[in-house]
Amino acid sequence: MALTITRASELLTVGEVAELSGTATSAIRFYERRGLIESQRTSGNQRRYQAWVPCVVRVARVAQRVGLSVQEIAEVLEGVPDEPTPEDWQRLTDYLIADAERRIVELHEVLADLRSETKRCDLSGTRPA
Repeated sequence: MALTITRASELLTVGEVAELSGTATSAIRFYERRGLIESQRTSGNQRRYQAWVPCVVRVARVAQRVGLSVQEIAEVLEGVPDEPTPEDWQRLTDYLIADAERRIVELHEVLADLRSETKRCDLSGTRPA
């Protein structure tokens, strides 16, 4: 059964954010501890999240797969306003695509270097005394 949000102002539980983002509740709490997302507390001290927080979590998961650290993800997310628009998400997506492509080029350069005939270490010599 798919969970849908009926109102943009509706606050979500940690379980709902986890379900909508396709991740574990422990990951939601991890991202919150790292400052990537924020929650509000109910009178019963339960976490509640804005309806767009699952999008942030999905972006953070993709960014980690691209190779960004949590700190780098936090810096990228600083540019995303509260109540992000589709254009905000597209700018973030474009940035992640460009960064992934840059990292792929760098990895291809590393592979070419590793496959080259260049010796990195010559162990055939004598051992130091």
